[in-house]
Amino acid sequence: MAKPAYGRVLLKLSGEFLGEGGRGVGGAPVDRLAGELADVASLGVGVAVVVGGGNIFRGLPAAAEGRTDRVTGDYMGMLATVINALALEEALRRRGAKVRAMSAIPVGNIVGPYVRSRAARHLEDGGILILGGGTGNPYFSTDTAAALRAAELGAEALLKGTKVDGVYSADPVKNPKATRFARLSYVECIEKGLRVMDMTAFTLCMENGLPVVVFDATAPGNIKRVVMGERIGTIVEG
Repeated sequence: MAKPAYGRVLLKLSGEFLGEGGRGVGGAPVDRLAGELADVASLGVGVAVVVGGGNIFRGLPAAAEGRTDRVTGDYMGMLATVINALALEEALRRRGAKVRAMSAIPVGNIVGPYVRSRAARHLEDGGILILGGGTGNPYFSTDTAAALRAAELGAEALLKGTKVDGVYSADPVKNPKATRFARLSYVECIEKGLRVMDMTAFTLCMENGLPVVVFDATAPGNIKRVVMGERIGTIVEG
């Protein structure tokens, strides 16, 4: 059997992947994702997951529309990610996986707090780690949380699951002539104005030499294909 290309990865997923039609949480989308994560972990790969909360609440748009202030909206979004983390943790437990959810914001007895040493030990013991609560602070995206946790936990790559199959020269939905890149450097992304993730997260990855793989996570089996080193999506590295 071929050896995985990465021994430890952090997967960043939008909350839209956890709900039917991108809304709500649970059902077939969560079960499918749990199955893929369990499959990857069975290869001996350390798997950490940072989940977004957009399927439940989007803080920044709500603030922009005047429905809440920015800080309150961000905290509401962070709580939404904790709900998603719980749903994914439960789905993995039903499959018999060794899994632990942690939250960067305190939520009492519902989910344990994120503690780096405990998180690293869980990965070393072969467990899957689900990280909710973002960074625990307003004004930071879950992209930034993913980059931060990937660096802290020694991930060999940050896998960014999206609905498109990589990074394009322009929006492929609006421009059918847009070109998909197979490989890019951090500098090329900046020079071309390509928005792989928000600048804070991107800078963290660049400064720590952390490769970012952008790929289509809606296609069944793609998470495992990336981990095994198949050239799908776009890889951004130094």
